[in-house]
Amino acid sequence: MKMGKRCSNRAYGVIPVLAAFLMLSFAPAALHAATAREIDVSVDVAMESFMKDVTGAKEFLQASKAVLVFPKVYKAGFWIGGEYGEGALRIGGKTVDYYNIAAGSFGFQFGAQAKTVILVFLQDEALKKFRESPGWKAGVDGSVALVDVGVGQAIDSATFNQPIIGFVIGQKGLMFNLTLEGTKITKIAK
Repeated sequence: MKMGKRCSNRAYGVIPVLAAFLMLSFAPAALHAATAREIDVSVDVAMESFMKDVTGAKEFLQASKAVLVFPKVYKAGFWIGGEYGEGALRIGGKTVDYYNIAAGSFGFQFGAQAKTVILVFLQDEALKKFRESPGWKAGVDGSVALVDVGVGQAIDSATFNQPIIGFVIGQKGLMFNLTLEGTKITKIAK
């Protein structure tokens, strides 16, 4: 009986090690801090892709107060998971600050993926509160309404009455039924 308990305790100790291994194996680009130039180039590519793939995106973004883009958010896990990415806040099309995004999770999960996260600020008050926060947490410091615009559908800023609108884009396009609840966004120096 003692042998079984020791083995199961050992198995629980292996889980965090396996999760760390997955993060190291599948998300090597996330492990080095990108330069400001690398982030800006990645943001440019993500924005171009978003505007090409979503009808009305260009006009929608032009009507916004600011856009926060995380071009590559890496997520990996084996029971214990985590995600991380770096991005830029743009006002009037120019980068004004750099941020990282991080979240952790626990539960059934296995594997790794990369996604793009775009947060569009439609109200000055929401943008001000975000920029003044030392560590902004989605769902606590402000809510983000995730949009599930499908292929061939258009977006229009007149139809949104939320202060912050979010888009999550995977390798196959916009992703649905996701949440940013509990995700922490922190300003970083570049």
